[in-house]
Amino acid sequence: MDPEEQELLGDYRYRNYSSAIEKALRNFESSSEWADLISSLGKLNKALQSNLKYSLLPRRLIISKRLSQCLHPALPSGVHLKALETYEIIFKIIGTKWLAKDLFLYSSGLFPLLANAAMSVRPVLLGLYEKYFLPLQKSLLPGLQAFVIGLLPGLEEGSEIYDR
Repeated sequence: MDPEEQELLGDYRYRNYSSAIEKALRNFESSSEWADLISSLGKLNKALQSNLKYSLLPRRLIISKRLSQCLHPALPSGVHLKALETYEIIFKIIGTKWLAKDLFLYSSGLFPLLANAAMSVRPVLLGLYEKYFLPLQKSLLPGLQAFVIGLLPGLEEGSEIYDR
């Protein structure tokens, strides 16, 4: 546990925020079909936005695992888009400092997605890469190989995203 997180655990508002996120994460446990996942992601989004004061997210590992599960290739593009919306909310909250520190958490679900993503998902995913990952510059180096490997299969010459 980070020293900053230890310090935040003394703040009752952060503990309430953590409880709200834990409650939202419990919804995933009872999800049995893709529509339930979209609903669970919506509740997680609401919980994440309930307190924008803290740039350090509680339960980061569990959040990243759930988001990665929502990006499974067998799920429909609606679930992928909702998960990408959640990633964007998270990246806005945590900023580049925590994204660089927790790169391995969030990249595990995002980097493999492009190869199997629907055409409607690809521009949104590339937008996340451009807006949040490329500004990391040297901080992206530990995950650069995975980033490039994730990009290459999704690029087809002549497609809309090829030029991007």
